Amino acid sequence: MHADVPHPRPASPVSAPARNVVLVGMPGSGKSTVGRRIASRLGLAFVDIDHVIEAAEGKTLCQIQRDTSQEAFLACEERHASSLEVSGHVVATGGSVVYSERAMRHLGGGGTVVFLDVPVETLADRLGCLETRGVIIKPGHTLADLAGERRPLYQRYADVTVLCDDTPDACADRVAAAVRGLVIGT
Repeated sequence: MHADVPHPRPASPVSAPARNVVLVGMPGSGKSTVGRRIASRLGLAFVDIDHVIEAAEGKTLCQIQRDTSQEAFLACEERHASSLEVSGHVVATGGSVVYSERAMRHLGGGGTVVFLDVPVETLADRLGCLETRGVIIKPGHTLADLAGERRPLYQRYADVTVLCDDTPDACADRVAAAVRGLVIGT
């Protein structure tokens, strides 16, 4: 029902192999772990926007979130995601990047956006304590609330949705198979 579901979006006039694979999904969905494996399978480079933010700001994401408001963190994430200029990369985004239409237009304009869809129960097992993971969540909300809020945004921006509820290698294989022709023109 979920696996490899293409979503229509106007094609961008970027020629292969310059296209990126842009991974979106909830925290714990595997954007970083699976992303590295996808990059290896497709022969692409890998970049994690969370690491770009940390390097540019000189702080960990948790420190940034602790020292600023949620709105300020989201603005910081938008700024860095919107200014990322790479081609031929697998891009792991932060789970909250979909709150920024500007960032998603930029990222999606140069790549194929893949929603790594993971059931909430699996996410809960993977994540543990949300506070120590630096998850942007409204006070009093649960992981299920957050997933319900973000899911329509992930679906809105995704070109492809892939169910990623098993091993990182199996997920990477499915994503690579789903995007290979869209990204590298094979």
